[in-house]
Amino acid sequence: MKRALDGIRVLDMGSYIAAPYCAMCLADHGAEVVRVEPPGGKIDRELGPFAPDGQSMMYGLSYQRNKKNITLNLRSETGKRLLDELVKKFDILVHNYPKGTEEADTLDYDRLSGINPALIVVAVSGFGQNGPYAERPCFDAIAQAMSGTMSYTGYPGGEPLRAGPSYIDFNTGARAALGAVMACYERTKSGLGQLVDVALFDVAFGIATASGCAAEYQVWGEVRKAVGNGGFYAYCCSAPAQDGFLMINIVGNNLWRRMCRVLDREDMITDDRFKDNLARYRNYPAIDEVVYAWIEDKTVAEAMAILDKAGIPCGRVNDVPASLKIPQVAAREMLVEIDYPGTGTVPVLGVEIKLSRTPGKVARRASFLGEDNEAVYSGLLGYDPGDLKRFREENTI
Repeated sequence: MKRALDGIRVLDMGSYIAAPYCAMCLADHGAEVVRVEPPGGKIDRELGPFAPDGQSMMYGLSYQRNKKNITLNLRSETGKRLLDELVKKFDILVHNYPKGTEEADTLDYDRLSGINPALIVVAVSGFGQNGPYAERPCFDAIAQAMSGTMSYTGYPGGEPLRAGPSYIDFNTGARAALGAVMACYERTKSGLGQLVDVALFDVAFGIATASGCAAEYQVWGEVRKAVGNGGFYAYCCSAPAQDGFLMINIVGNNLWRRMCRVLDREDMITDDRFKDNLARYRNYPAIDEVVYAWIEDKTVAEAMAILDKAGIPCGRVNDVPASLKIPQVAAREMLVEIDYPGTGTVPVLGVEIKLSRTPGKVARRASFLGEDNEAVYSGLLGYDPGDLKRFREENTI
């Protein structure tokens, strides 16, 4: 079955999450992705969790599925020459080397476009390719902190709180993949590649700004504060039932009226303290008191049954084992098990974007370090076994 990006070749030279995740998204939808690592492997292979044989299950296996793997020393002259030969054969190059490093200079878009004018270079970085912070290193936690989002994550009076998942990394990777596809589409008309510049901080700041924080402050002078598990500008709570917590989210007056009827508190429908989303946001502690009293003698399942019948959005607050058992996970094929030689079965993320006619798929396990050197250097570039032996001896591959 055809996939949307069949025929597109991608060099994945990224590390950690955002850049490899970008390339993974492209690979899931048919792009021929070749992961490029130094002869000893990238540093992200040293980050857990680890399989019983010591391989990184997240960085070495999960994000590398559907990809080939070659080794290449970008700090050697022969390695740079091989890179330039590869660039002529590929459509997209993804990397996250910080601006100002030797590798970033080697992968500079202006230099590479002189070799292949149709090449699209996706540069993922902490702060982008320009500005006073362009050469500063950055990780997800730094972007969360600097964007302001940590200041209103957590409970009132508590310390700033980082979100558990590296959501800025994943959002940045997804935007980088979108940028790559946009550039590919434009190339069908111009025949030319371009630089796709995506930054962790831009994405983090963008999420905060799109959530209304900047306008809230500059227009009204309000600084957003932490509300725990409550919602901003709509009512939301994590209500404690007898056997766990139930997340309830009320947006709009129709849902509010239904909730009041469930609570047997129709008087709250006409109470000015709760007249609209903004009022309910301002006065959420008073609503919490009523909701908590309603749920305290119920199990989560009992409360969910009542709210589901009323059409009110709700969901159990699950731990990881419970989340894996949600029937929707299996129905949507969001967890795929792959067998790795020497490692065993490892669960990896399924394909998140569902296309009806050209669906993506997890088609192959991650290649071992350098497993595809011969296929790429000999099959694609035409080097013979003697050349590969010499490259290995020189620590080029």
